[in-house]
Amino acid sequence: MLRADLPTPALVVDLDALDHNIDTMSAVRPGPALRPHVKAFKSTELAGYLADRGDHRSFCCATLKECEGMIGAGLGHDLLLANETLDHQRLAGLAVAAASMGTGITVAVDSAETVEAAARAATRAPVSVLVDVNVGLPRCGCRPDDAAMIASLARTAGLEVRGVMGYEGHVVGNPDRTWRMERVEECMAQLRGAHDEVGGDVTSAGGTGTYDLHTWAAEVQAGSYLLMDTHYGELGLPFRQAVFIDATVISVSTDHYAVADCGLKSYGMDHGEPSMIGRTMFFSSDEHATFVWDDADKPAVGDRVTLIPGHVDPTVACHERMAVCRGDEVVATWAVDLRNW
Repeated sequence: MLRADLPTPALVVDLDALDHNIDTMSAVRPGPALRPHVKAFKSTELAGYLADRGDHRSFCCATLKECEGMIGAGLGHDLLLANETLDHQRLAGLAVAAASMGTGITVAVDSAETVEAAARAATRAPVSVLVDVNVGLPRCGCRPDDAAMIASLARTAGLEVRGVMGYEGHVVGNPDRTWRMERVEECMAQLRGAHDEVGGDVTSAGGTGTYDLHTWAAEVQAGSYLLMDTHYGELGLPFRQAVFIDATVISVSTDHYAVADCGLKSYGMDHGEPSMIGRTMFFSSDEHATFVWDDADKPAVGDRVTLIPGHVDPTVACHERMAVCRGDEVVATWAVDLRNW
């Protein structure tokens, strides 16, 4: 099949750009220095491709569904649920499945309640924890001063405490590299202090926007670098845009606008409108992307247009599959099989 023959809207991955991104990251953070974040691409087939080409064997996930899918695909060698959960029954199921592969599951904890959930799951199979430390992003994570207490609760409950994690998500998207560098150091000073009290071999932090700014954390949890989006595209990173939305023009108005058959149900909008290659976006609605044209570039019904998403993670989650292309040829179709919860 050719790319032009794909039914639209289509999630399209440029394989050459993907290979470039894998190789570029691996040159800076090889093997265990990177814990790729599955939430960005939600595909076990892409994860397997990454494991082979980038020699990465440890992954992190945002949801239980992602963990379940990775273990089911044989990719659970060292799997981190980098999010708190109270669902001890599903966590126990993950632990049992991981144990059948000769490995274990690790989960982030930041409270007595999440420690208890991990401990209840661990009655069925081994579960380890990382103490999740809030380093400035107002999301999950305990105060740095409370990290030792959380670690003590976990050890008292019989859990292995592997170390600490802290995500500077409020830093990763700022286009000022110097500012990012300074803030990363401030955030990691907090995480270092917590780690001094907690101990453990694992120090985990970061994301695509700060992947090369970490001099202390042993591993970085980056995922968006693989496919990229307009948001990270503003940072001057050495990664190429690898994911696109192909759409078809379904209506052309004499009032100098036209409509393509994609919209809010085919791309994430939390980082703003996608960009349309060679065109100017007007607005998005549920199943429509409206763009403007002038007399020099009037489109015709049936023309193809290509969009670059503003935020890759929720965009991928809108689709059941991705068409992997080399040039104009579709060389593979990878299921987006890690969606939902």
